[in-house]
Amino acid sequence: MSSSARVLDAELLHRIASRAAGHDRDGSFPADDLDELRAAGYLAALVPEALGGWGLTLEQLTREQSRLAAAAPATALAVNMHLVWTAVAKTLHDRGDASLDFVLQEAAAGEVFAFGVSEAGNDLVLFGSTVEAAPRPDGSVAYTGTKTFTSLSPVWTRLGAFGLDTASADAPRIVWGFLDRDADGIEIVEDWDTLGQRATRSDTTRLHGAVVRADRVVRRLPPGPNPDPLIFGVFVNFEILLSSVYAGVAHRAVELAAEAAKRRSSLKLGGAPRSDDPDVRRRVATAAMLDDALDPQIRSLARDVDTAADHGPRWFAKASGLKVRVTEGAKAVVDQAILVGGGSGYAASSELSRLYRDVLAGAFNPSTADSALGTIASAVLGPPSS
Repeated sequence: MSSSARVLDAELLHRIASRAAGHDRDGSFPADDLDELRAAGYLAALVPEALGGWGLTLEQLTREQSRLAAAAPATALAVNMHLVWTAVAKTLHDRGDASLDFVLQEAAAGEVFAFGVSEAGNDLVLFGSTVEAAPRPDGSVAYTGTKTFTSLSPVWTRLGAFGLDTASADAPRIVWGFLDRDADGIEIVEDWDTLGQRATRSDTTRLHGAVVRADRVVRRLPPGPNPDPLIFGVFVNFEILLSSVYAGVAHRAVELAAEAAKRRSSLKLGGAPRSDDPDVRRRVATAAMLDDALDPQIRSLARDVDTAADHGPRWFAKASGLKVRVTEGAKAVVDQAILVGGGSGYAASSELSRLYRDVLAGAFNPSTADSALGTIASAVLGPPSS
């Protein structure tokens, strides 16, 4: 990272961390966090300086997202969805494709982009859809259907989404576009009541003929795997930035484990701190060793995006594999940390307890382990013969 690169202020992160437990307890959206992050310019962290942003690389942003996640995992995960869209736009922009430059410009102006991708029962994810995308004579598209896990639900102003057009002459086509918040036919169902990552407010979004303007329809693609740069950008940036959030959870868990080991005393050791207990030392060392492996993987793949490295068809395998390794590794770190913390860590008010609940969400974020293994198998062995 360049010494001149912008970073999140330590005092800002401290304030965000001080509010995290309350937002988790209440299941409330961290609007105060978002306001401060927006004021600091963080929503435009990836936007080139010439367009009014910080001008960070993806590699640099992964570091900042990990720092933010260590302070407040749910805030980081929610903001992550906005940052993914700016990362996609930057990836295309860097490769000479200006079709999403408006995302960069509007992010710099304060707009908040949300991810309208997940659909219940859609295990094709990016390559299929249960949402209808009905073309209109003026080139606009009306979306009808349901999107789940729409983080930033209380505050987003732009929703990047897709649906399936089955009516046009070239149908079927997956149609990608960006909805404005004030479009008719958008219903947000406040149903986000989860074990962890509660403050993301990833409520369900129902679309009732909600219209994307013609100038915001950005792709019409055949269903199924597709080499289009937009699909590449969405998949790879999502996995990398998601991984950076869960790495931040792991980093904080190691810190808390070390603090607990030094704070707690042991009758067995004559009142000495638990950090002198060989079993505790082994658990903390195990957590730290697992944690040390996370950042290098993330930074390496992010750097490859920044430099347009050519991994060919292995890109999807590399990105999905990274996400699974990091989220599973982060959970293993938190597992060790919470045992070091002892019974007090089991209290609902404990930060380690909150991290434990938050890290579990990584298993449900795409790509799942099964999906990633299928992708990697196809990359290494080729598609199944039957």
